[in-house]
Amino acid sequence: MAAKSDLTQPTTDREIVCSRVFNVPRERVFQAFADPNHLAEWWGPKDFTNAIHGFDFRPGGRWRLTMQAPNGTEFENESQFVEIVKAERIVFEHLEPVHHFVMTMTFADHDGKTQLTWRMVFDTAEEVARIKSFILVANEQNFDRLEAQLIKMK
Repeated sequence: MAAKSDLTQPTTDREIVCSRVFNVPRERVFQAFADPNHLAEWWGPKDFTNAIHGFDFRPGGRWRLTMQAPNGTEFENESQFVEIVKAERIVFEHLEPVHHFVMTMTFADHDGKTQLTWRMVFDTAEEVARIKSFILVANEQNFDRLEAQLIKMK
């Protein structure tokens, strides 16, 4: 496993930040992640499917899933929750595979709408340079899928 990211140092060259405003209260956006049944429906890029094998939603708890690409390729993922503040913030460390990062998700209220921001901090600037274009597109697709799930949750 790679060394943990140092969040106390400036990270502009090691981070990817994506944000979107959703036309629902932040409690619903938070619930779309906190409930693994909802999460399995929208997590990942367009046309990916998910099998969640473990979801211990508490600081120190693990989240294990298999993401399957449209071509059938499977990606095993494991993360550990670091911090959870209901309807405000979720922080998790993505442990494997391929790349290591710390994700901070913030849920900000905007007159009944929610600004969701994802801040992904990677170990090196080189890693960010290598994957940034893919991650930006994938995160936008992820937000599209979340938006569709939020509509289903009404």
